Amino acid sequence: MRYFQRTFHKMPKLEIPRKAVYRLSLYYRALQRLKGNAVETVSSAALAKVAGVKPTQLRKDLAYFGQLGTRGLGYSVAHLAQTLREALGTARLQPVILIGVGHLGSALVRYRGFEKEGFEIVAGFDADAESIRRDELGLPVLPMTQLRSFIQDRQVKLAILTLPVTVAQEVTNSLVENGIQAILNFAPTVLQVPDGVVVNNVDLAIELENLSYFIR
Repeated sequence: MRYFQRTFHKMPKLEIPRKAVYRLSLYYRALQRLKGNAVETVSSAALAKVAGVKPTQLRKDLAYFGQLGTRGLGYSVAHLAQTLREALGTARLQPVILIGVGHLGSALVRYRGFEKEGFEIVAGFDADAESIRRDELGLPVLPMTQLRSFIQDRQVKLAILTLPVTVAQEVTNSLVENGIQAILNFAPTVLQVPDGVVVNNVDLAIELENLSYFIR
Protein backbone atom coordinates (compact mmCIF):
# COMPACT_ATOMS: atom_id res chain seq x y z
CA MET A 1 0.00 0.00 0.00
CA ARG A 2 1.48 3.28 -1.06
CA TYR A 3 -0.28 5.60 1.35
CA PHE A 4 -1.65 5.43 4.85
CA GLN A 5 -5.40 4.85 4.90
CA ARG A 6 -6.17 7.76 7.17
CA THR A 7 -6.29 11.17 5.45
CA PHE A 8 -4.19 13.88 7.07
CA HIS A 9 -4.63 17.59 6.51
CA LYS A 10 -1.32 19.20 5.69
CA MET A 11 -0.28 21.66 8.39
CA PRO A 12 0.49 25.20 7.31
CA LYS A 13 4.21 25.87 7.26
CA LEU A 14 5.40 27.80 10.31
CA GLU A 15 8.43 30.07 10.38
CA ILE A 16 10.73 27.82 12.37
CA PRO A 17 14.56 28.12 12.48
CA ARG A 18 16.31 25.41 10.51
CA LYS A 19 18.13 24.05 13.56
CA ALA A 20 14.80 23.77 15.36
CA VAL A 21 13.37 21.78 12.44
CA TYR A 22 16.30 19.38 12.77
CA ARG A 23 15.53 18.95 16.46
CA LEU A 24 11.88 18.18 15.65
CA SER A 25 13.15 15.07 13.89
CA LEU A 26 15.10 14.12 17.02
CA TYR A 27 11.97 14.53 19.14
CA TYR A 28 9.90 12.49 16.72
CA ARG A 29 12.36 9.59 16.80
CA ALA A 30 12.53 9.76 20.57
CA LEU A 31 8.73 9.59 20.70
CA GLN A 32 8.77 6.57 18.38
CA ARG A 33 11.09 4.78 20.79
CA LEU A 34 8.80 5.65 23.69
CA LYS A 35 5.77 4.35 21.77
CA GLY A 36 7.66 1.14 21.10
CA ASN A 37 8.09 0.75 24.86
CA ALA A 38 4.34 1.35 25.45
CA VAL A 39 4.90 4.74 27.10
CA GLU A 40 1.74 6.87 26.81
CA THR A 41 2.77 10.16 28.41
CA VAL A 42 6.15 11.81 28.87
CA SER A 43 7.41 14.91 30.67
CA SER A 44 9.47 17.54 28.87
CA ALA A 45 12.48 16.59 31.00
CA ALA A 46 12.20 12.89 30.13
CA LEU A 47 11.64 13.54 26.43
CA ALA A 48 14.54 15.98 26.32
CA LYS A 49 16.82 13.37 27.90
CA VAL A 50 15.82 10.73 25.33
CA ALA A 51 16.33 13.24 22.48
CA GLY A 52 19.66 14.49 23.86
CA VAL A 53 18.71 18.16 24.33
CA LYS A 54 17.99 20.47 27.27
CA PRO A 55 14.38 20.63 28.55
CA THR A 56 14.28 24.41 28.04
CA GLN A 57 15.27 23.96 24.39
CA LEU A 58 12.62 21.28 23.86
CA ARG A 59 9.87 23.42 25.37
CA LYS A 60 10.94 26.38 23.25
CA ASP A 61 10.87 24.29 20.06
CA LEU A 62 7.47 22.75 20.79
CA ALA A 63 6.02 26.17 21.68
CA TYR A 64 5.85 26.91 17.93
CA PHE A 65 2.85 24.57 17.81
CA GLY A 66 0.95 26.06 20.71
CA GLN A 67 0.03 24.34 23.96
CA LEU A 68 0.69 20.64 23.39
CA GLY A 69 1.26 19.38 26.92
CA THR A 70 -0.75 19.31 30.14
CA ARG A 71 0.74 20.78 33.30
CA GLY A 72 1.52 18.01 35.75
CA LEU A 73 0.95 15.27 33.17
CA GLY A 74 3.33 16.10 30.33
CA TYR A 75 2.78 15.24 26.67
CA SER A 76 0.68 12.53 25.09
CA VAL A 77 3.29 10.50 23.21
CA ALA A 78 0.90 9.49 20.41
CA HIS A 79 -0.56 12.98 19.91
CA LEU A 80 2.79 14.76 19.98
CA ALA A 81 4.30 12.21 17.57
CA GLN A 82 1.44 12.75 15.13
CA THR A 83 1.74 16.54 15.44
CA LEU A 84 5.44 16.40 14.60
CA ARG A 85 4.89 13.90 11.79
CA GLU A 86 2.39 16.23 10.13
CA ALA A 87 4.65 19.25 10.68
CA LEU A 88 7.59 17.43 9.08
CA GLY A 89 5.45 16.47 6.09
CA THR A 90 5.77 12.71 6.52
CA ALA A 91 2.19 11.84 7.47
CA ARG A 92 2.01 10.29 4.00
CA LEU A 93 4.77 8.90 1.82
CA GLN A 94 6.85 11.69 0.35
CA PRO A 95 8.12 10.84 -3.15
CA VAL A 96 11.87 11.23 -3.65
CA ILE A 97 14.05 10.88 -6.75
CA LEU A 98 17.69 9.83 -6.65
CA ILE A 99 20.18 11.24 -9.15
CA GLY A 100 23.28 9.13 -9.76
CA VAL A 101 22.72 5.39 -9.41
CA GLY A 102 26.32 4.35 -8.76
CA HIS A 103 27.58 2.40 -5.75
CA LEU A 104 26.36 4.90 -3.14
CA GLY A 105 23.11 5.62 -4.97
CA SER A 106 22.35 1.91 -5.33
CA ALA A 107 23.00 1.36 -1.62
CA LEU A 108 20.56 4.13 -0.72
CA VAL A 109 17.91 2.67 -3.03
CA ARG A 110 18.24 -0.71 -1.33
CA TYR A 111 17.86 0.77 2.13
CA ARG A 112 14.33 -0.11 3.27
CA GLY A 113 14.21 2.26 6.26
CA PHE A 114 13.11 5.31 4.25
CA GLU A 115 9.53 4.16 3.78
CA LYS A 116 9.12 3.54 7.50
CA GLU A 117 10.02 7.20 8.05
CA GLY A 118 7.65 8.48 5.36
CA PHE A 119 9.84 8.65 2.23
CA GLU A 120 9.71 6.61 -0.96
CA ILE A 121 12.42 6.69 -3.61
CA VAL A 122 10.19 6.45 -6.68
CA ALA A 123 12.85 6.53 -9.41
CA GLY A 124 16.55 6.79 -10.05
CA PHE A 125 18.16 8.85 -12.81
CA ASP A 126 21.55 8.25 -14.35
CA ALA A 127 23.47 9.35 -17.44
CA ASP A 128 24.15 5.67 -18.15
CA ALA A 129 20.72 4.33 -17.20
CA GLU A 130 20.77 1.55 -19.80
CA SER A 131 23.68 -0.25 -18.11
CA ILE A 132 22.04 -0.41 -14.67
CA ARG A 133 20.26 -3.62 -13.66
CA ARG A 134 16.84 -2.30 -12.67
CA ASP A 135 15.57 -5.70 -11.53
CA GLU A 136 18.12 -5.73 -8.71
CA LEU A 137 17.06 -2.29 -7.46
CA GLY A 138 13.31 -2.74 -7.64
CA LEU A 139 12.54 0.68 -9.11
CA PRO A 140 12.75 2.40 -12.50
CA VAL A 141 16.11 3.87 -13.50
CA LEU A 142 15.58 6.53 -16.15
CA PRO A 143 17.85 8.60 -18.39
CA MET A 144 18.40 12.23 -17.50
CA THR A 145 16.38 13.28 -20.54
CA GLN A 146 13.22 12.15 -18.71
CA LEU A 147 13.97 14.13 -15.55
CA ARG A 148 11.78 17.14 -16.36
CA SER A 149 8.66 15.22 -17.32
CA PHE A 150 8.93 12.81 -14.37
CA ILE A 151 9.28 15.57 -11.78
CA GLN A 152 6.32 17.46 -13.17
CA ASP A 153 4.10 14.41 -13.71
CA ARG A 154 4.72 13.01 -10.22
CA GLN A 155 4.97 16.43 -8.52
CA VAL A 156 8.20 15.46 -6.81
CA LYS A 157 9.71 18.10 -4.51
CA LEU A 158 12.66 16.26 -2.96
CA ALA A 159 15.81 14.81 -4.54
CA ILE A 160 18.95 12.96 -3.41
CA LEU A 161 22.20 13.69 -5.28
CA THR A 162 25.01 11.13 -5.38
CA LEU A 163 26.98 12.67 -8.25
CA PRO A 164 30.55 13.64 -9.08
CA VAL A 165 31.46 17.24 -8.29
CA THR A 166 31.91 18.01 -11.99
CA VAL A 167 28.19 17.66 -12.78
CA ALA A 168 26.52 18.29 -9.41
CA GLN A 169 25.82 22.01 -9.92
CA GLU A 170 24.55 21.56 -13.48
CA VAL A 171 22.12 18.86 -12.40
CA THR A 172 21.07 20.94 -9.40
CA ASN A 173 20.19 23.83 -11.70
CA SER A 174 17.98 21.50 -13.73
CA LEU A 175 16.29 20.13 -10.61
CA VAL A 176 15.49 23.60 -9.32
CA GLU A 177 14.19 24.77 -12.69
CA ASN A 178 11.78 21.85 -12.71
CA GLY A 179 10.35 22.33 -9.24
CA ILE A 180 12.59 20.50 -6.76
CA GLN A 181 12.51 22.38 -3.46
CA ALA A 182 14.81 20.29 -1.24
CA ILE A 183 18.03 18.40 -1.99
CA LEU A 184 20.06 15.92 0.05
CA ASN A 185 23.52 16.34 -1.43
CA PHE A 186 26.25 13.70 -1.14
CA ALA A 187 28.55 15.42 -3.64
CA PRO A 188 31.54 17.03 -1.83
CA THR A 189 30.76 20.55 -3.02
CA VAL A 190 28.67 23.53 -1.97
CA LEU A 191 25.67 23.82 -4.27
CA GLN A 192 24.36 27.24 -5.27
CA VAL A 193 20.58 27.39 -5.08
CA PRO A 194 18.05 30.25 -5.01
CA ASP A 195 16.12 31.33 -1.93
CA GLY A 196 13.31 28.93 -1.24
CA VAL A 197 15.37 25.83 -2.07
CA VAL A 198 16.99 23.97 0.83
CA VAL A 199 20.14 21.84 0.58
CA ASN A 200 21.43 19.47 3.25
CA ASN A 201 25.01 18.37 2.62
CA VAL A 202 26.37 14.97 3.62
CA ASP A 203 30.16 14.88 3.20
CA LEU A 204 31.38 11.56 4.54
CA ALA A 205 35.05 12.53 4.31
CA ILE A 206 34.49 15.62 6.46
CA GLU A 207 32.62 13.57 9.04
CA LEU A 208 35.50 11.08 9.21
CA GLU A 209 38.04 13.90 9.50
CA ASN A 210 36.03 15.34 12.36
CA LEU A 211 36.05 12.00 14.16
CA SER A 212 39.75 11.53 13.45
CA TYR A 213 40.55 14.69 15.40
CA PHE A 214 39.32 13.05 18.59
CA ILE A 215 41.29 9.83 18.19
CA ARG A 216 44.18 9.56 20.61
